[in-house]
Amino acid sequence: MPKTELLFPAGNLEKLKFAFAYWADAVYAGVPAFSLRARENQFSWESLAEGVAYTRQLWKKIYFTANIYAHNVKILPFMKAFEKMHALTPDAYIMSDPGLISLVREKYPDAEIHLSVQANNTNWAQVKFWREKVGITRVILSRELSLSEIRKIHEMCPDVELEFFIHGAVCMAYSGRCLLSNYLSARDPNQGVCSHSCRWEYRVFHRENDSNDLYDETLQTGKYTPLTGEYFLEERENPGALLPVDEDEYGTYIMNAHDMCLIDVIPELIDAGVVSLKVEGRSKTVNYLAGVGRAYRRALDDLESWESYHPEGYASELFAISNRGYTPGFIRGNPGAHGIDYVKRGYYREEDFLGIVREYDPIRSMARLDMRGRFDVGDTVRVIMPSGELSYIVRTIETATGELRESAHGGWADLWVNMPENPGEWGILRKRTTSTGE
Repeated sequence: MPKTELLFPAGNLEKLKFAFAYWADAVYAGVPAFSLRARENQFSWESLAEGVAYTRQLWKKIYFTANIYAHNVKILPFMKAFEKMHALTPDAYIMSDPGLISLVREKYPDAEIHLSVQANNTNWAQVKFWREKVGITRVILSRELSLSEIRKIHEMCPDVELEFFIHGAVCMAYSGRCLLSNYLSARDPNQGVCSHSCRWEYRVFHRENDSNDLYDETLQTGKYTPLTGEYFLEERENPGALLPVDEDEYGTYIMNAHDMCLIDVIPELIDAGVVSLKVEGRSKTVNYLAGVGRAYRRALDDLESWESYHPEGYASELFAISNRGYTPGFIRGNPGAHGIDYVKRGYYREEDFLGIVREYDPIRSMARLDMRGRFDVGDTVRVIMPSGELSYIVRTIETATGELRESAHGGWADLWVNMPENPGEWGILRKRTTSTGE
């Protein structure tokens, strides 16, 4: 099989390096101020330059994400910023605004542009237009497409590279076109500052009831009776700001969407013409990158070497990391109720992220950790590495000054813990979680 690109998010320079360590073929990194993750983007122009240099050393690829829909006031600043982007020589620019694309094409005719998912690429005629009229070589297809629709687009536009999201958070609105964030917090999703209002905690009220009288039969589908009258949402941090809402036996639709996971559809996606498998999550942790990378790289390697393909085996890594529950998205049709978490909210995981190994002392068999979570002497922990893992029992926790501790937790600096072997530069410490969500 031809090699399929595994494309990872890079929210900052460290995440870029971890993405490549955990088997990414390419990364996408947001440029300052003009990416749809502008609020979470931690790249400066200097660190972007360092990221490009690091990528070149590995003979891999880096794409700059500059996919805002610009208001008039941002056009000139964008074009000035593009001079900096162009000077850094990324492999491509991910863009969505047709006006900005046109301006870039005029001034930088050789710029490689990938059409962002934000452009709502849902049909072959649209893809053909962008290829023939604008010279776009790669299109990132909308998450709302089914497998048969992707296959049809490839058949009609065989000279266009197709990229598709295979893992990560899913917006409750169509391709991120949501007004909820703008309404509640004056943060415009298509300007890169979405506040993820759909993830907030809401209560449902009936207009005629007291504000303390919550409707609590919604989640009990067996007892559900159709509602009459007007119902409203109230977000916890905005008391008194009641939002009209409809609901059925599952509750309100302004709720948490499950995360997308297509680990069991990879062969079909490749067969349908997808050449780049994209992972969402520039704001996620390096632990997330490690888990996703280990899972999807194993899957691709088995496919490309004609080994047996076992999705359930790869998925164990994906359930170990934080997730909102998984859905296959629209790949086999509209997921309906299966796309939303109606009963629970928050994240679920099978393992807690404890820390990153920053240094190893082979004489003492001790590792220095950049702490993230709590663990205690006597806990069984697991060290994740790009090419393997090891499990052992914590016997010693020691401060930088040699003081022994019975426990360690996030926020502590320079803690040392016993570790039977050197995990290398990219080691991550985890343990089995005792909670079901957060």
